[in-house]
Amino acid sequence: MEVVSSIVSGAVVETGRPLCGSIYSTIKNIVKGPQQLDLLESKMKALMALRNDAEEEMRSAKRDGKVIKEQATVWVGEVDKLQYKINDQIQEAKSSRCFLSCSTKRYKISREVPEHLTEIERLREEGKSLAGSVALNYSEFKAVAHFPGPSIKDQPASVSEDLAKITTLLSDDRYQIIGIWGMGGVGKTNLVRNLNNELENNSNRPFTFVQWVIVSKNLDMKRLQKEIAERLCLKMEESLGADGMAAKLHRRLKEERFLLILDDVWEKIDLDKLGVPRPEDHRGCKIILTSRSLDVCRNMMLTDVEYKISVLRDEDAWQLFSRCARGVVSSDQIKPLAEAICRECEGLPLAIITVAAAMRGKTNPEVWKHALNQLRRSEPCAVGVEEKVYKHLKWSYDSLAGKDLKTCFLYCSLFPEDFPIEINELVLYWLAEGLINDEEKYEDCYSRGISLIENLKDACLLEDGSYKGTVKMHDVVRAVSIWIASSTCSEDGIESQLVRSGNGLKEISTAELSNSLKRVSFMNNDLERLPDDVSVIQCSEASTLLLQYNPRLDLIPERFLKGFEALRVLNISGTGIKSLPVSLLQLDDLRALLLNNCRDLEELPPLERLSRLQVLDLSWTGIRELPRGLEQLSNLRNLNLSRTYGLKAVQAGVISKLSSLEVLDLSDNVYICEVKGGVNKEQACFEELQCLGRLQVLSIRLKWIPSHSSQDTIISLTNKLKAFIIDIGPSIHSSLTEWCLHSRVDQDSPLSGAQKCVIMDGIDLSGGQIECWLSNASYLYLRSCGGLNEMLHDLVINSVRSFTYLKKLVICQSYINFRTEGRAAQDGLLPNLEELGSIGMTGIESISKLVNLLGLRFQRLETIVVANCREVKYLLSFGNSIRTMPNLKVIEVLDCPNLEELFNYHPLHEINIAPDPITPKLQKLKLEYLPKLRNLCKDEKTWPGNKVKVDVVDCDLLSTEQ
Repeated sequence: MEVVSSIVSGAVVETGRPLCGSIYSTIKNIVKGPQQLDLLESKMKALMALRNDAEEEMRSAKRDGKVIKEQATVWVGEVDKLQYKINDQIQEAKSSRCFLSCSTKRYKISREVPEHLTEIERLREEGKSLAGSVALNYSEFKAVAHFPGPSIKDQPASVSEDLAKITTLLSDDRYQIIGIWGMGGVGKTNLVRNLNNELENNSNRPFTFVQWVIVSKNLDMKRLQKEIAERLCLKMEESLGADGMAAKLHRRLKEERFLLILDDVWEKIDLDKLGVPRPEDHRGCKIILTSRSLDVCRNMMLTDVEYKISVLRDEDAWQLFSRCARGVVSSDQIKPLAEAICRECEGLPLAIITVAAAMRGKTNPEVWKHALNQLRRSEPCAVGVEEKVYKHLKWSYDSLAGKDLKTCFLYCSLFPEDFPIEINELVLYWLAEGLINDEEKYEDCYSRGISLIENLKDACLLEDGSYKGTVKMHDVVRAVSIWIASSTCSEDGIESQLVRSGNGLKEISTAELSNSLKRVSFMNNDLERLPDDVSVIQCSEASTLLLQYNPRLDLIPERFLKGFEALRVLNISGTGIKSLPVSLLQLDDLRALLLNNCRDLEELPPLERLSRLQVLDLSWTGIRELPRGLEQLSNLRNLNLSRTYGLKAVQAGVISKLSSLEVLDLSDNVYICEVKGGVNKEQACFEELQCLGRLQVLSIRLKWIPSHSSQDTIISLTNKLKAFIIDIGPSIHSSLTEWCLHSRVDQDSPLSGAQKCVIMDGIDLSGGQIECWLSNASYLYLRSCGGLNEMLHDLVINSVRSFTYLKKLVICQSYINFRTEGRAAQDGLLPNLEELGSIGMTGIESISKLVNLLGLRFQRLETIVVANCREVKYLLSFGNSIRTMPNLKVIEVLDCPNLEELFNYHPLHEINIAPDPITPKLQKLKLEYLPKLRNLCKDEKTWPGNKVKVDVVDCDLLSTEQ
């Protein structure tokens, strides 16, 4: 009775609610308990076998440097948790002598068995789906990322010795945190770069992950976290916050035996806040840091050992100097002088490289004597180590030809440390400052700016930036530049500057503002407000004021700009300002006003008083109409209105009055320009642009013109332009992202490569005339256009000449169904085509019909991109008409599910003639998501023998031997 009573008691779910109908089934389940436990135990064993297989796969993937899916790690943890729970219950059940004893406990176990079985089945299904894919398939992930730089073989012997010593320290288990310290410019960064690259080539390296990050003077924890996370292919959501991102990064790094190289450390870095496990708590992991300060290493970062990088030995210094100065030092007259100059550099690599580069090509011994005398007479302006670095780099500055080039060099220090400086922006500043002759055409100004930059790069005072189209300053060079132009150290004739960029400032110290300043930079800070007392703002000589990228700054006080009455350059971009003060109009000498990315700015004051304004950038602002008085800016040369989505109309007669305008950007706007006679006569028409006699660069959205009307206007205008991007159609291409991906159009400058691009989107080409565009365009992008068949056949039949200017052609998301009748072009309509793209096209099995129709010979073709063409069975046929593509370097074929063969090669009729290689210069082959691709080309002799970088993803039928 006690047993039955216990059973009944256990079968009551709620007080006062008997489960009489379920008593029988409850007793039955308890009686069946042993069989259920056996089944549970059997199912759990099978699940554990699946779990062990997954764990082994994860270990193997980690050895290969792959990233384990978080889903896989969580799944293994869930299985382990369930196993512990079930094992406890099974052991508890087996420990009882009679299954009907301890009935209450038995009832509880029997009730949970079905739940466990359900959970096991769920985990089993998840485990099966994970089999073979526990790691993320990131082809770009590498245990060590290569960083470009001089090979260790090409450097002085002392560098190799330093590298060997650091490698020895790295292999010593006593040292988890290693500090490398020495003066600025001594070669610390060069050393750790070579260490990183040596580890990349070492298959026996003890680390599964090596990360080199540049910390810089202004510590940015979020940037460091993002750089490390990106290398780990770890997605970091902003919503996590600093602590959440640190925790996620910490969990991920705990899975690796990592080496973290923290380069250029100036202050203590809290590893916990960064999200990096402490090496003493994570065996096998190490940290290397470089710093100019021993105190930072030993007392702030608590290094286990410190290694000082010394200056070069005399023989190594001379080897480096000779390599940088080149053959001129072999002259009997110059060599003794060169050796003396090298000794004056005291073995500091940065000074040696800078001085030697400045003397390169100078063959007159008197010039070398003068340089030596200048170095020996130099008086120190600072103390200690910094003084020695500054003195030598100051001499390099002094050797620059002309005051303008020197000023251009000093101007680059206005930007934050390690900041990628846009070349376009730099040229605009120099133009506004008068450092470039403003009477020249914009094209000539740009060329002059590039020439100045190259001069600075040749003198080792500037270097290529992180991104294409940018430059940067080495941090030591930047520090010297700031010191040269500071109000306390500047010499006669040197214009002083105040640089407080990237310092995290929340407000400006008015005590630093003075009439002696020529340029002031507070960019990339956290300014919330500006001073509003004109009595303390005395910068009457300042010609440049940079306030950009202070997102919390929402107001420019009326009296603030009154203290900067001589401004030529004013940049307030990327701020939260909603309006501009009327005092702006008192800046009579203002040449460049940059307001881009001020999203809350909807209206400007009348601008007619700014009669000398040459550059006006209103891109990404909230303006709804053109500023009043714009038409009176007769000196305006560059007007940027791109991405002003609130601007729906451009008043007639405004743009046409800007007689000096050379660059006009109206791209990515709601506003569409029409030809004369459009619906609204109050709006500007395309014909107005003919009034702009100096216009060289144009970006605009244009309404499609299907008839012959206005064709002469289009041809006349585009013939005069140096570069243009004309977007025809109803859609807005935000930043032209899609077509840029496939076109590789160089957008570093409107004049870079003098590209002439036409984008046609969503229009019917069957009744339109396209020859006027093809005759001038270097790039043609057709997207979702109808009537392609008719248009192409019309070109073949009616065109009397080839379109020699067109170099890039991309057809996207369009239907083509070529007719078999008719004739093909005999001489080739596009003889200079370099890039061909087919994206999302339907109606074709290969691009051969397009090739044959247009008579393409592909003698200059360098790139082919075919993507998302679901009907394509092979890329191209080869035979007597096309035997080879001699200059093809890149082939990308992506997401073509029916592609069976890359090249369909028809053997030549001549028996004794060997087939030519199809792509003798191929460098890159990218194949992704091609499930039916079996081979590249049946005739192996036609495939290039040179080394090709191959990237293959999800091409299961493709032989690995090809």
